[in-house]
Amino acid sequence: MQTFKTSPSKEKILSKIRNGLNEAKLPMPFPEAEQESINTVYRADDLMPEEAFAKEFIELGGKFVFCESEQEFLDNIDNLFDSFGWNEILCSEEHILQLFQNNKITFVKEADPSNSTANACITGCEALVGRTGSIIFSSRQNYGRTTPVFYPVHIVVAYSTQIVSDINEGLELMKEKYGNDLPSMINFNTGPSRTADIEKTLVVGVHGPGEVFCFYINA
Repeated sequence: MQTFKTSPSKEKILSKIRNGLNEAKLPMPFPEAEQESINTVYRADDLMPEEAFAKEFIELGGKFVFCESEQEFLDNIDNLFDSFGWNEILCSEEHILQLFQNNKITFVKEADPSNSTANACITGCEALVGRTGSIIFSSRQNYGRTTPVFYPVHIVVAYSTQIVSDINEGLELMKEKYGNDLPSMINFNTGPSRTADIEKTLVVGVHGPGEVFCFYINA
């Protein structure tokens, strides 16, 4: 490895700069913020986490569907399939796929990366974040890197045990689940894919799904 010598005069100047930077630290602009809790800073209303999530998610362009039970979820998916005139839905979540199979719903197939023609894909999630309307995914989920972004319509299934108020609680939930062996990818998806890179015109569905449904099962 090649090394470069520094002249004494240059080293003296650099040393003064280093010392000056260490001594002239800028004060924190809002020191009182350190005394505020995250809940005090961000929670602007008294909505329950699931209500806050639904509100934010819908404002971001998502479609939120509240289900009292898994059976109601199955009925809603059946209605969605018929109303859109779809041909096929894939599912990457084993538990959810088993529900469809047990109820003889045949238009939902097991997720397959080689299938690029399906109309939509159903996945689970790690958590829902109420304050931001975000959905947390990870690489530990089955096809967790591809199914949430590959198909035109993304259908997310979440249970009441997966809702948190804020991002820090979502990360704590991940730590409780995986311990020190966290997934190599943790992704926060906030609404349908969108970009305004081209002539500052907002376009939806360029880098991912154009529509995102969240079926929240209150069980």
